[in-house]
Amino acid sequence: MNVKKVSIIGVPMDLGQNRRGVDMGPSAIRYAGVVEKLESIDLEVEDMGDIQIDMPERVHSSSLHNLRNLKAIEQANTRLAQLVDQVVQEGHFPLVLGGDHSIAIGTLAGVSRHYEDLGVIWFDAHGDLNTADTSPSGNIHGMPLASSMGVGHPALTGLGGYGPKVKPENLVIIGARALDQGEKELIRQKGLRVYTMHEIDRMGMAAVMREAIDYLKERTDGVHLSLDLDGVDPTDAPGVGTPVMGGVSYRESHLAMEMLAESGIVVSAEFVEINPILDEKNRTAKVAVALMGSLLGDQLK
Repeated sequence: MNVKKVSIIGVPMDLGQNRRGVDMGPSAIRYAGVVEKLESIDLEVEDMGDIQIDMPERVHSSSLHNLRNLKAIEQANTRLAQLVDQVVQEGHFPLVLGGDHSIAIGTLAGVSRHYEDLGVIWFDAHGDLNTADTSPSGNIHGMPLASSMGVGHPALTGLGGYGPKVKPENLVIIGARALDQGEKELIRQKGLRVYTMHEIDRMGMAAVMREAIDYLKERTDGVHLSLDLDGVDPTDAPGVGTPVMGGVSYRESHLAMEMLAESGIVVSAEFVEINPILDEKNRTAKVAVALMGSLLGDQLK
């Protein structure tokens, strides 16, 4: 896809997890210069502002089927899906700024209705493949990928009036290193393609990305990138709610984005889970902006 126009959508939501601060992620990314970065590589940028997030009294997980803040998350994702749908219809590239990773439910609901076989690259330390039955916490930010595959609560799997949003065979997870037992079982059951840090260490990021791109090119008509900043090692991206040591390096992350840019297969993206309260001088938001630049065509030469 030859990207010329980018529409930025902020989703200042932290309801999918229980560490406050990730709702300030979109502001931190803007403060780190995302618009200026993208304009510097000759992209036309429209910042659509932030969608409204209802702030309910936080509901104890046991009262709603082990799903914290289900109704408010459903409402926010419905608004996001409608906006993303509009952006795609206009022929722009939707760039969604999180917020916690539960917002991927809405992004995928908006994007996937425009593709017969949407592919997804899930760049994350976690699988986000839990359901209410398998989640240790009831936090919905650990469920968006399962929900988008049609596994989970109907309010999430049927968001936007249809589902599933992505077929298991059109999905690639990159950078995983913290998977719950229920997630491992779902990976085996669905035959998901997962490149853990073990594969990245053994094969190298270039080989992993070549395989992933070739695999998705064969079977999809567009690819959505969902990038959780905790996929990057916390030495490079400390400002995340659930850091896991031993992650993808800063340079490996750039290489992955550059290879995706060269492939031309990415049609939409979101960058999530930046928590400025836990950050050091906005370092993590700056990393996110640099990676967005590489994804959208910024080159070293």
